[in-house]
Amino acid sequence: METLKHKQNLSGVEAAVASSKQVSERIAQRRVDVLGYHLRPITGDDRLSHAPCSSSVPSRRDGQETPREVALIVGAGEGIGSAIARKFAKAGYTACVSRRNGDKLEQLVKQIQADGGHAIGYALDARREDQVVKLLRTIEESVGPIAVCVFNVGANVRHLILDTTARVYFKVWEMACFAAFLTAREAAKHMTARGKGTILFTGATASMRGASGFAAFAGAKAAKRALAQAMARELAPQGIHVAHVVIDGPVDGEFVRSLIPERAAQDTAERPTLVRPDDVAAVFYMLHCQPRSAWTFELDVRPWTEACHCNRVH
Repeated sequence: METLKHKQNLSGVEAAVASSKQVSERIAQRRVDVLGYHLRPITGDDRLSHAPCSSSVPSRRDGQETPREVALIVGAGEGIGSAIARKFAKAGYTACVSRRNGDKLEQLVKQIQADGGHAIGYALDARREDQVVKLLRTIEESVGPIAVCVFNVGANVRHLILDTTARVYFKVWEMACFAAFLTAREAAKHMTARGKGTILFTGATASMRGASGFAAFAGAKAAKRALAQAMARELAPQGIHVAHVVIDGPVDGEFVRSLIPERAAQDTAERPTLVRPDDVAAVFYMLHCQPRSAWTFELDVRPWTEACHCNRVH
């Protein structure tokens, strides 16, 4: 009798495996339109390996595909933003990337899909409330649930205080703080309904202290940090992890290297003098993967050759 039950159980398992394989084959046929391009279907042979907190695509009882979780990166520039998108796409998330000039996302989207990932690019002016609301609603309805939202819009400008116009100060605040508020608020609306999610803000040294010539930038960055603090306190009890990452050093890239050629010339793998975007992306991913019993609100990253300015006020 026990042997007969065992054989029946094995038959049930084999049937479930066969059914799962059929669902996977249907999923592999699905093609997602991205900026006029199509993502290559991921087959069983090249399916991405998933980390413990990575996104997966479980099958439903009705045989339909469950939407892949989304990592939304607002401000997906060539440096940190693109690196974060690649990191999450590699972990199995659909990377929804945005910036004001959507055409500049073409190369990033192509790169992610060439590596077997999923990505969709959107043109977005994050200072426009109507655009932000529409984008996040579209993603939630047409792509998948936003599991992590990263706000990475840059606004670094240098003007002496006597030369800083009201227009300059306001626009820097719009980009670095107001746009962050709009993005994070809309992300929180969707996440709180599910009782989980991660909202990450990219900060800078200016988030912690003002420097000569950077009144507008420091004011906006400090305001964004305060926004993140308030959101963390309000949303943590609802299951939303909010964190702020202070980038305390120059980020590696062609533009930065042209500004500080002597320092860039000293940059080596063994003794880095510049912040590596891919290493920063790993920090953002780690924050998203933190267990609820040990959430970090704020951390700062810098090359080991950079002096720490954590407690300095001048």
